[in-house]
Amino acid sequence: MPLRCLSELARRRPDRAVDAMRVGLRCLMSTCPLTKATDDSQRLYATSSCANVPEVALSEAPLSDMLVDSFGRFHNYLRISLTERCNLRCQYCMPAQGVQLTPNSELLSHDEIIRVAGLFVTSGVDKIRLTGGEPTIRKDIEDICLHLSGLKGLKTLAMTTNGLVLSKKLPRLKECGLNALNISLDTLVPAKFEFMTRRKGHSRVMESIDASIQLGFQSVKVNCVVMRGMNDDEICDFVEMTRDKPVNVRFIEFMPFDGNVWNVKKLVPYAEMMDKVRQRFKGVERLQDHPSETAKNFKIDGHAGTISFITSMTEHFCAGCNRLRLLADGNLKVCLFGPSEVSLREPIRAGVDDAGLREIISAAVDLALPAPEAIVPLDS
Repeated sequence: MPLRCLSELARRRPDRAVDAMRVGLRCLMSTCPLTKATDDSQRLYATSSCANVPEVALSEAPLSDMLVDSFGRFHNYLRISLTERCNLRCQYCMPAQGVQLTPNSELLSHDEIIRVAGLFVTSGVDKIRLTGGEPTIRKDIEDICLHLSGLKGLKTLAMTTNGLVLSKKLPRLKECGLNALNISLDTLVPAKFEFMTRRKGHSRVMESIDASIQLGFQSVKVNCVVMRGMNDDEICDFVEMTRDKPVNVRFIEFMPFDGNVWNVKKLVPYAEMMDKVRQRFKGVERLQDHPSETAKNFKIDGHAGTISFITSMTEHFCAGCNRLRLLADGNLKVCLFGPSEVSLREPIRAGVDDAGLREIISAAVDLALPAPEAIVPLDS
C-alpha cells in the first residue's frame, strides 16, 4: 500500500489509533485473574494519553499474528535499548551536562529483558539489535548476549555502539553470540570528533572498526549522520574507507528536530549526497534491497565494502517497516515517529503471565499507525 494511502487511512479511521494498552488490558481483565484491577492499575500500564479513548472490540487473534499490524506488516525485528546512559555527549543528541536518567529500579532487569525477548522470538522475531544509550557500558552486556543468542529461532544478534570501549569487549561478545555490528562515527577528523561528541576517543573508535573486521563479524556497518556545515565535506572520505575495508558505510539523513521546531538547515538530502559520490567515484551500482530494508545500498567498482543511504527524511520507508523498539524502561514503541508507548515492565511486575503479555503486545502492534510526519516527504 502506498504511503499516502496509509496516511489517508489514518485520517479516515482515527478509531484505529486508540490507546493499545487499554485494549490489551481490557482483554486481559476478562481472562486473567491477576489483571482484574481498578481503573488506577489500568492507567499504570499506559504511558500515552488515554483521554476520550473510544471503545473497540478486540478480535481473538492467534499468537502467530502477534507481530502483524493492521496494515499487514510483519514485525520480525526488535531493537532493545539496554540503558539510557552514554559515554559521549554528541551535540545533536544531548546537552553537555547530559539528561535526567530513569532510576535503575525502573529499568528492565537482565531476566526481564530475556523474558520479553523470548516472547518476541517465539512469535517470529528473528533479529534483535541491542542499543542504548551506549549498550557496551552495561556491566552484564556479555551475559545478556549469551542468553539472547541462545533463543531458538533468532538468526541475528546485532548491536549499535559508539565503539568507544568496544574493542576490548569484542572477543568475548563474539563468543557470546553477537554477530553483527553498527558502529557510529560521524567524522574521520579527530579534532572534529572531540568537538561533535564533547569527548576524546576517535582513535579508539577506529580501533573498534578494525577489530570487528579482524574478528570476522558477519556484518560491520559504520553509521554516519550527515549534517550540513559539519561533516558533509567528508562524505567522499567515508566512501574511500570502503576501498580497502569490507564495511558498509551508511549515510543517514539528519533528523532536524530541535525544541519542537523542524529546522531543515542542517539536513543534507539523499540526492545531494548521491551527487557528491557519483562526481568523485565511477562504477557506482545500486544493489537489490530487501523489501523491509531501510537503506538504499550501492557497491563501487574496486571497493571491498559498500555504501548505503538511509533516507528517513526525504524518501520514507514506513510501508516496509518491520521494526519494534523496547526501551530501557520497558516501554514498547511501535513507531519511531509516533508518540505512543506501552509499558511491559509494569504488567510484568504486576504478575501478568506470558499469555497476558502476548495480548498486550499484540494489541499494541495491531493498532500501530505511522505518524503523518513520517509519511509525507519533505519535498512533497
